[in-house]
Amino acid sequence: MVYAAGVYTGTLKQALQRFKYAGVVDLDRPLANLLHAVIPTDIDAEVIVPVPLHLSRLRARGYNQALLLARVLARELLIPLDCAILQRTVDSHTQQGLNARQRLHNLRDVFITTRGLAGAQVLLIDDVMTTGATVAACTRALLDAGASRVKIAVIARAPRH
Repeated sequence: MVYAAGVYTGTLKQALQRFKYAGVVDLDRPLANLLHAVIPTDIDAEVIVPVPLHLSRLRARGYNQALLLARVLARELLIPLDCAILQRTVDSHTQQGLNARQRLHNLRDVFITTRGLAGAQVLLIDDVMTTGATVAACTRALLDAGASRVKIAVIARAPRH
């Protein structure tokens, strides 16, 4: 199940690019509120997990945009946040500009979990979903760690052609 607040075009795309690449971190609350509006109030999730950045990318950017969104959503939805369970162990090349096959290959064995999830239902948070390769790789790691279900919430998804 994927929840998306909108399509990655126009004003939403511009806002997300400013949030992600230009350091406009105060967009976290309005963007998270857009996403909160499309997540069911009775969502069955026991933990919220943001898509992690590799440490080198985190240092370069200064923040993880998915974590900023996840913090707001955890408070709004009253679901615990776990930003340590899922880790990115490989500083893979940026996904931007890669086709679907290249994206999948780029993310092979990139994510690990730090502990078991013992049947937990997870809400995975990211900013943008284009081909779905990143959330698929994260979902695989979470399911391998014992999660019973992973639902995905993103601010924007790629336009369908």
